[in-house]
Amino acid sequence: MFERCLYFNSQNLARTISRIWTKEFKKFGLSPPHAYLLRLVLAEPGLLQREIAEELGISKSTVTRFIDSLEAQKLLSRKTGGDAREQTIYPTNKARGMQQQLESSGEALYREMQKMIGTEELKRTVGKMRKIQSELAE
Repeated sequence: MFERCLYFNSQNLARTISRIWTKEFKKFGLSPPHAYLLRLVLAEPGLLQREIAEELGISKSTVTRFIDSLEAQKLLSRKTGGDAREQTIYPTNKARGMQQQLESSGEALYREMQKMIGTEELKRTVGKMRKIQSELAE
């Protein structure tokens, strides 16, 4: 019935993928979005909240809530720069201690998807999704 419906099929796929990612990041006590935000800050310490929002494609208010949560878990810290309205975000030593395991989990998920749907199909699908997202966001 919904073979042509982008909304239905993308949401269905997102729920399926979310279950897999949630299971993987649960061992860290993190949801997938929290894990990706943390991985981003570990890779690029000192990002501004708005830069994190842009990179992850989420609102600044959502980033603030995620940072609040990760700060409460002692995984991130905020520093105010010259403009008090903008804060830079840094990983804590606790977060740095998890970095290798987080990256390994990300790699394991990638390998699992390669095995399930094939390397080339995975690359094509992700590339096409990013292209569609970009076109729809314009």
